[in-house]
Amino acid sequence: MADRLNVPPAGTAPDTPTPDSHGTSTIRGGTSPHSDSHGISRRGFLSSSALTAGAAGAAGLLAGCASESSGPQAKGTGDAPKEVFTSPAKKLSGSLSILMWSHFVPRHDKWFDKFVADWGKKVGVDVRVDHINTVDVPRRAASEIQAGRGHDLIQHIAPFSQYEPSVLDMTDVVQEANRRWGQQLELCRRSSFNPNTKRFYCYCPGWSPDPGDFRKSMWSKVGMPNGPASWEDLLRGAAEIKRRTGVPCGIGLSPESDSNMAARALLWSYGGAVQDENEKVVLNSDATVAAVEYMTRLFKEAETSEVFSWVPASNNQALIAGKSSYILNSISAWRTAMGANRAIGDDIFFVPALRGPKASLAAQHVIQQWIVPKHAGNPDAAKEFLLHYTANFPAVTYNSELYDLPGWPSLVPQLDGWLDHDPWGAKPANKLSLLKTATSWTANIGYPGPSNPAIGEIFNTNVLPTMFGRAARGQASPKQAVAEAAGRADAIFKNWRGRGLVGG
Repeated sequence: MADRLNVPPAGTAPDTPTPDSHGTSTIRGGTSPHSDSHGISRRGFLSSSALTAGAAGAAGLLAGCASESSGPQAKGTGDAPKEVFTSPAKKLSGSLSILMWSHFVPRHDKWFDKFVADWGKKVGVDVRVDHINTVDVPRRAASEIQAGRGHDLIQHIAPFSQYEPSVLDMTDVVQEANRRWGQQLELCRRSSFNPNTKRFYCYCPGWSPDPGDFRKSMWSKVGMPNGPASWEDLLRGAAEIKRRTGVPCGIGLSPESDSNMAARALLWSYGGAVQDENEKVVLNSDATVAAVEYMTRLFKEAETSEVFSWVPASNNQALIAGKSSYILNSISAWRTAMGANRAIGDDIFFVPALRGPKASLAAQHVIQQWIVPKHAGNPDAAKEFLLHYTANFPAVTYNSELYDLPGWPSLVPQLDGWLDHDPWGAKPANKLSLLKTATSWTANIGYPGPSNPAIGEIFNTNVLPTMFGRAARGQASPKQAVAEAAGRADAIFKNWRGRGLVGG
């Protein structure tokens, strides 16, 4: 999932700067030197005096600032979306500390840091933002939650539902957002709401699709200039490309986020799932075995053993270096290539979710998970900032170079126009137009059920990549690997079900 080059492996210390990471960069803004937020009601902003921010939907055109990517700078066309400000429902004070990932598109963080600092100055809150590498966010969050102290607001880009017992209910924020901007995208709602407890364990204002990224020149030589349309196409085409050129396919089989996403896309497309819609574990099925058998063939015929040790950056590096014909990823590997090597960037194209025997589905690549831990000293400021951030999602989408898409679609009416005519110089200009239908082929982690705490734990302990990987390595038969994974899933579900947080 880490789509910038040279992202370090998970063993890197959370606060250690890396060659392609912000490390821990701290941004401050605001005027209040101390925090006295404990006396502020967490629901204060829901008073009748709260102003709507519908004007965000009318935010302007496109911007002409330069790309922060390495290599030649990409230029936008027009003016950046204008930011809007809505006064908090009541006076804020004190401090607000935010922990979040170093965005895969560097331009975003430069914009965000100024954006949050400006907000802090306007509302009288001393804001601190700590950016760390995305692979370090989960353990940093776990450490702070266990210690009962740390940041007021934490953002991650994969399921955080396993932290529900330790975070504040965000229902009030979601209800206010729905009041202002209409109904939340169902994908985002299902990725943040627990139907068993009726709580929003996180706030989900945005997401990123996970299309297939392929090298057009390579696939044209095997008779598929538009890339694969099905998993069988992928196997046939990728195997032939590897046979002719030695260039493998890049579907990961390691304990990391991209491999988790690919595992779910393949599983769902074959008709399998971890749970059903009633949160009953159904992983041990003929459909799952068939998906594992397919992955074993794909590995043997079209991949190399490198995929067993990949970190989130690896598939991006391979694609950009000409060492992979196809990866399952977001658009930011391509954005990096557009700055670093335009010839390769122009040769990277996208396909929607591959068709399987039962479905054509992919997991979202990124799902924004903003949590307010129970130890937070200023939850009111945290929640008010999230509403301000959401109101300005046109600027979020633009400054992420169309990476972050809105959880409240009404906020970014210009999105389809951007996808049809990329403001950052895609050739052809409509290269990203397939993303206009991404919600129709994207499912939440946990599909067809909710992203409950058990699903969060299964994702973060890499149950599915381990299942596929053991079979591909020949360490277990497909049936044995599935049975082992189903046993792990059953135990995880049993634990959370016993705590009243999972149905079934």
